[in-house]
Amino acid sequence: MTNEILESNVENHFHSIHGLVGESLNGKSPNYPLVKGRNSMQRFISKGRNIEEAINLGLKVMGVEREGVEIEVVQMGSKGFIGIGRKPAIVKLSLNQNSHEDQELSTSNDQNRDGDLSIEEAIDHMSFEDGLEDDGSINKQDDLLGKVWVDNGQVFVKDSSTKYPAVTIGEGIKLIKNNEEIKEKSTILTEKDQVDIQIEGDIQKETTDWKVHLEDQELRAVLEVNPGYEIHRNLKDIEPDEHIELSIEEMKEVINTLSYEEVIEELDLLRIAYGINYNEIIQATTVTEPSQFTVAKGLKPQSGENGWVEYKVDINPQNGLVEGEDGKVDFRESKLIPTVEKGEFIAVIHPPKPGIPGVTVTNEPLPAPQTFPIKLSTGKGIAEVDQQLVATESGRPSIEQRGQLVKAAIVPKLLHRGNVNLSSGNIRFNGDVEIIGEVEENMLVEADGEIFVHKSTSYASLTTSNSIVVKGNVVSSELEAGKSNMLMVELGHLLEKMHQQIDQMITFIKQLSQSQAFKSNGFSMTDLQPLITIILEKRFKGFASHAKEYQEAIQSEGEFLSEEWGQVANELKHIFLTLSNQRITMDRLINLSKKMKELAEFSQIPTDHNTYISIAEADNSSLYCSGDINIIGKGSINSKVHTDGHLHVRGLVRGGEVYGRLGVKIREVGSNSGAKTVVSVPGDQIIKINRALEGTVLKIGNAKYTLYEERKHVMAKLNESEEIIFV
Repeated sequence: MTNEILESNVENHFHSIHGLVGESLNGKSPNYPLVKGRNSMQRFISKGRNIEEAINLGLKVMGVEREGVEIEVVQMGSKGFIGIGRKPAIVKLSLNQNSHEDQELSTSNDQNRDGDLSIEEAIDHMSFEDGLEDDGSINKQDDLLGKVWVDNGQVFVKDSSTKYPAVTIGEGIKLIKNNEEIKEKSTILTEKDQVDIQIEGDIQKETTDWKVHLEDQELRAVLEVNPGYEIHRNLKDIEPDEHIELSIEEMKEVINTLSYEEVIEELDLLRIAYGINYNEIIQATTVTEPSQFTVAKGLKPQSGENGWVEYKVDINPQNGLVEGEDGKVDFRESKLIPTVEKGEFIAVIHPPKPGIPGVTVTNEPLPAPQTFPIKLSTGKGIAEVDQQLVATESGRPSIEQRGQLVKAAIVPKLLHRGNVNLSSGNIRFNGDVEIIGEVEENMLVEADGEIFVHKSTSYASLTTSNSIVVKGNVVSSELEAGKSNMLMVELGHLLEKMHQQIDQMITFIKQLSQSQAFKSNGFSMTDLQPLITIILEKRFKGFASHAKEYQEAIQSEGEFLSEEWGQVANELKHIFLTLSNQRITMDRLINLSKKMKELAEFSQIPTDHNTYISIAEADNSSLYCSGDINIIGKGSINSKVHTDGHLHVRGLVRGGEVYGRLGVKIREVGSNSGAKTVVSVPGDQIIKINRALEGTVLKIGNAKYTLYEERKHVMAKLNESEEIIFV
């Protein structure tokens, strides 16, 4: 029985494989008949790809049924490797005596039987292998004596006068011998036994699983296909042996039953009509492993452009000190603060450009992302005329942008021609400050604009929302640039905490207002102050301290912030910190919560404002800047330097600690005297040092590394294990 016959007959839970029994030649050498006619053919040696094919071909040549011949296996067939070394199966068919007499009576009828082989076909399938009639053939037969084997899913047996072959029945196999199922694990077989093999669960089937789903805002229709399969379980071929164990081999056949029509029907059901890729559908019906296919693709909307500001003048002063060719500060090349004249155009406000809508695979329009205009807030000295900013006064243009919010003004300038000392007093000015002389001991300079000092500062304090330039030395002084940015970030975090707590209060009050206790105790939604006082004591004990901290910060440094921050401070004071005659309603709480949320989110938007500190030398001082810090003279001695931008020291750093949020670049670091010098950056940044002396401490993120010897051309960063490495 060939594999094709087995597969076509496998329909029930079990399938049967009948054993074939070969009979011995009784020690006689085989005789090979000549091909004359069927009436003279007593024996025939036939070959084929396997035993079953050889038998069927021999029976066809001899013109007899299987019951009329004795079958002897001469040679087992073998498949070889990719066709190399392949051997045909060879069997000898001998006509039984009774069948021989019957055949002679029906010779004339047989000669006219349909399907007889021609002489050419008979020659093709007749075996004339060298040595079949010599002792080698008998030796091959002797090798099979007392052995059992499986070929092409069928069991064969060759008796021996000294022993019987045995088989062990493997899992999932039933062996029926002479119409009785063998219950034992092993049994003896002879040529006379009628053997039937049944395999449990001969076919396992899994149907093809598939589905279509929409992704990416219905811009893609994805077809997922998991092909089905059939697992055929057949008796495994085994070479002749005295004892064999019957086992099963499985053959998995992938069967993808998905059809093109099924997919189209599903797309119609899902109303998918745009951008269908028919080639992908066809490919999905032929896939033999789990796969995904984009069977439809929509049109993605095109983003528009938010409103933007086109500057017509230079509004960002560059670092005010320049290093000459000799490495010294060139004061003559110092760039002063830019200015504009009255009536001069400063900038153009461009409106937003809308995007182009897209189309989903269900043929629905997909709106483009919304675009936003510039929200302009003009201050002193600026007017908006036909989407243009025009200077109404002469001075320095100041334009600060956070997201789509733009604040523009002409900043006035204070020119102080002498030193800042006890005679002049401290300087506080809402604009730019230029000091021709020095800033002496214990003096204070605060500005909303640029601070420019032509000489040195000693034991002084300089604070501004913008930038600081000092041509001379900075000795035992404190410099803070970008004060409003620093303060805004700190207060923004505080507002975020309070905003969340106020939202919780609002929810809590709404729930209480529905209770009987709220009504019976005389509380009213038109004045919530008594209830708020109780809630703060019972549920939100830390809120009052946060509100007080915020109010104190606004009182001391609110001049650096816009009026919205002060308005929130006043509301917090009247609602939570003092007893007020003003009625506190739910709407008032909701509006306060909304304003706090807006300011907290606004504080997190990066500013386009260019703040920096540029000095020649720092000695025992403290420098903080929300932008870059450049020390272009001798360097920093025993100072603390912190920048949220880049730190660039063209000279040396001796003692103290320096930090650059966006990286550090220094010519020389460390001290021969043993003064501890620490250079720090966040975990995602790099430290660059031309020369680092022994004892220098490098900190990157949470990792620390101390140099125990001098190193040159240092470039340090973190690896994937959060360890400092040098590259």
